[in-house]
Amino acid sequence: MASWRLPRTPLLLRAAQRLLPAPLRRSGSGPAPPRLPGSLVRSGGFVGGGWVQAASAFPVLDPASGAEVGRVADCGVAEARAAVRAAREAGPGWSAAPAKERSALLRKWYSLMMENKDDLAKIITAENGKPLKEAEGEILYSASFLEWFAEEARHIYGDIIPPSVKDRRILVLKQPVGVAAIITPWNFPSAMITRKVGAALAAGCTVVVKPAEDTPLSALALAELANQAGIPAGVYNVVPCSQQQTPAVGEALCTDPLVAKISFTGSTATGKILLHHAAGTVKRVSMELGGHAPFIVFDSADVDRAVAGALASKYRNSGQTCVCTNRFLVQKRIHDAFVEKFAKAIERELRVGNGFDEGTTQGPLINEKAVGKVERHISDAVSQGASIVTGGKRHSFGKNFFEPTLLSNVTTNMLCTQEETFGPLAPVIKFDTEAEAIAIANSANVGLAGYFYSQDPAQIWRVAEQMEVGMVGVNEGIMSSVECPFGGVKQSGLGREGSKYGIDEYLEIKYVCFGGL
Repeated sequence: MASWRLPRTPLLLRAAQRLLPAPLRRSGSGPAPPRLPGSLVRSGGFVGGGWVQAASAFPVLDPASGAEVGRVADCGVAEARAAVRAAREAGPGWSAAPAKERSALLRKWYSLMMENKDDLAKIITAENGKPLKEAEGEILYSASFLEWFAEEARHIYGDIIPPSVKDRRILVLKQPVGVAAIITPWNFPSAMITRKVGAALAAGCTVVVKPAEDTPLSALALAELANQAGIPAGVYNVVPCSQQQTPAVGEALCTDPLVAKISFTGSTATGKILLHHAAGTVKRVSMELGGHAPFIVFDSADVDRAVAGALASKYRNSGQTCVCTNRFLVQKRIHDAFVEKFAKAIERELRVGNGFDEGTTQGPLINEKAVGKVERHISDAVSQGASIVTGGKRHSFGKNFFEPTLLSNVTTNMLCTQEETFGPLAPVIKFDTEAEAIAIANSANVGLAGYFYSQDPAQIWRVAEQMEVGMVGVNEGIMSSVECPFGGVKQSGLGREGSKYGIDEYLEIKYVCFGGL
């Protein structure tokens, strides 16, 4: 779903140094619940500029320990519809505000995020489990979308078209679509909000955010800062809810006639359900859905650089991003050297532990269900002849922790090569020819990100153009940035986020014809 660019260093094996700094071993002493910054932790929904409670509350759990981090209002359909009404009422004033004014408010929101970046990162680690350094990186990435779209707000231009007759003038205007429902995932609980909301608010839309039930605290902290920044009441609304309430709330947002736009990041299966709901009122829809990213290493590649890229691409957030590599394809001549060096790098560089413990690079998976999926993929692969090179089992640190795992002798018949694992599992497939690698890479019905390593210029052009994905990393394992369009092809979604193209998802084009001149 998202990632940020790591700083380059002279040593290629340190490309992911901030994320991967220490040996693989258990860290820390145990499962004490984290202490959160009280100034930003909120328990209610945020509707119409005020904090609201619901009839019940649901727990937010620390994935590392299972301890309860807090309880949050379990908003239902009534609260969701109230938030939509608040957004609709705030719409005319917000869309009519000068672009300069909207830009200034987004910039203020960005500044408050930067002032509170340490506390915001602690909230992410507490509810998501990712290492604190990764959480700090996410907050910088998240804030950068508010900064970017604060600038883009003043660059929404229309057109004047030369007419075919003398007494007419033809204008093209760009106007906000209206209320946007924003449904976000747990793996990037801050950045997935600002990437959507920054664009929507810059365009003049108002929003209702439905955060993932696992990670609502980040969305509510952003609401607190938006309020402090002076974002007008009703422009940014948040309706947290439990897993039990999520289907009804999602359907209410997608079918409400006052909602003009749906933006969703999550699984392809859920995206199809939301598309079905949105079809009844023909809403504008953008979706960033599942991935199954291939990572191809050709014979001409710099193997050391490929290993560094593989480490960063696969194991960020314990493999829980939709642009993480899910299938490694390594050409026959360098296959053994790559596997050997990759295994050594995993054992040397990765450290499993609580996200708050210094030096941790691999936090927990989000829940035990996610761990079970990794186990099933490994069991299926081994039963069909795959070999465990390193890892392969749950980690002793806790029930949601899993060892970073590398498999060799993998074939395309195995489950781990047919569906997204979303965990710390790296299966390696050996291939002979470029055409074979392209065929395997393009065999999936999704196409979000893809990566390959080669030093052959002609091959680089051929493969980049032939890969059926929305984003290609050439000799790069991490490529997302605020300036670049993020999105996929096939069943990986619709539309693009970030970049100058991201704001177009929240704008309608209106043709105006002046006659009788």
